[in-house]
Amino acid sequence: MFARLSTYQGSPVPAEGDLGAHSEEIVRQVKDAPGFLGVYYLVDRDTGEAKSLTLWEDEQSMRDSEELAHRIREETARREGQQVVGVEHFEVGFSHLGP
Repeated sequence: MFARLSTYQGSPVPAEGDLGAHSEEIVRQVKDAPGFLGVYYLVDRDTGEAKSLTLWEDEQSMRDSEELAHRIREETARREGQQVVGVEHFEVGFSHLGP
């Protein structure tokens, strides 16, 4: 499994701000990409820093999705008043969800 970690910087997010307002639209755009396994969107409300983590079946699937990912990142950042400040790629050493 491979992961793409994108970092965004924007203004602090109010406690009542809806972090998932556009989540369905974002997932709809990426869910049918070959090899897509999942996505997380992480936000530090105090600093305005956010990260998106997408998970991919293999490195080739992740690399093949670069153009789509770039477009989604830029659209999301513009809509949310953020800037994309970094994109990193990793091989997942292990994962665990649940108890």
